[in-house]
Amino acid sequence: MTASNATPAPAIGKPARLSTLDKYLAIWIGLAMVTGLLLGRWVPGIADALDIITIGSVSLPIALGLLVMMYPVLAKVRYDEVGHVARDARTMTLSLVLNWLIGPALMFTLAWVFLADLPEYRTGLIIVGLARCIAMVIIWNDLACGDREAVAVLVAINSVFQVLAFALLGWFYLDLLPGWLGLTSTGLDVSPWQIAGSVLVFLGIPLAAGYLTRRIGEARWGRGRYESEFLPRIGPWALYGLLFTVVILFALQGDAITSQPLDVARIALPLVVYFTVMWGGAMLLAHRIGLTYERSTSVAFTAAGNNFELAIAVAIAVFGVTSGQALAGVVGPLIEVPILVGLVYVSLWTRRFFKSSPDRPLHP
Repeated sequence: MTASNATPAPAIGKPARLSTLDKYLAIWIGLAMVTGLLLGRWVPGIADALDIITIGSVSLPIALGLLVMMYPVLAKVRYDEVGHVARDARTMTLSLVLNWLIGPALMFTLAWVFLADLPEYRTGLIIVGLARCIAMVIIWNDLACGDREAVAVLVAINSVFQVLAFALLGWFYLDLLPGWLGLTSTGLDVSPWQIAGSVLVFLGIPLAAGYLTRRIGEARWGRGRYESEFLPRIGPWALYGLLFTVVILFALQGDAITSQPLDVARIALPLVVYFTVMWGGAMLLAHRIGLTYERSTSVAFTAAGNNFELAIAVAIAVFGVTSGQALAGVVGPLIEVPILVGLVYVSLWTRRFFKSSPDRPLHP
């Protein structure tokens, strides 16, 4: 189940031992969330200080946390095996359909059902639905013992689609489709270069670092020693980076969240429905077409996860930092983190209903 346990896969049926960090993951994340909220609420100026540390629309503290979080996981990927994933038409097709047809349409529907009277929050929620999987998806997949090679390929391909399709889908769901349905429309002016920058920072850098580490490490020590000795040393840093990122995210908006609890609750409800339906629907569809547990898990988490940093950056750039759209974007990861942590445990429970790859570990 673990991002920090990087030893080679044990034989099927032989459980891997969980570290203390992994065993109490939900508790650590809960403490990180509370810590961030308290810092944002009680430490004057901390949100402004953190928000100043940016390059363009990229928050450097968040970028640092995500880099530390993703690097160990991407260093585990066996890049010489990703071709098998790219040639798996069922996995690729299902992921693209879920991410670019079903996901945005579902979020659009939920936004209008739950927030029809709150146009700013409604627009922000739709933007969250358009910003597809990246970053944290990789660690959720690893914690749930998904296919590392598959999730690396799926995230990379969906990121390319994001650069090409985000602005177009924004126009469709915020302007064209509402007009067809007789609803209030909203414009979205966002540059593809801004999206490409987000993809480069939050995926390109850690992916390149992980790939180079794998190539250099295997050339120097061989695959066996690289996976049995080096990976366990860097593995725990994935969760350290996750906890740091959660603290920063919650600290940035701690005051806004605690001072507007009813608004946050209104935004949270459709998000809970969205994450649950997308993940559950993806697992059912993957099982129906005969994917292994590992591939199904990768498809499900890439379908349910969102690129929250891009959604927040776009909302701030277009509507302003104090806008309702920006608040909706911020609430996204605050709900996504605990929900997807819970779905990691649900995913591990469901593995009994799937066939499993013979070279993947089973955890208790």
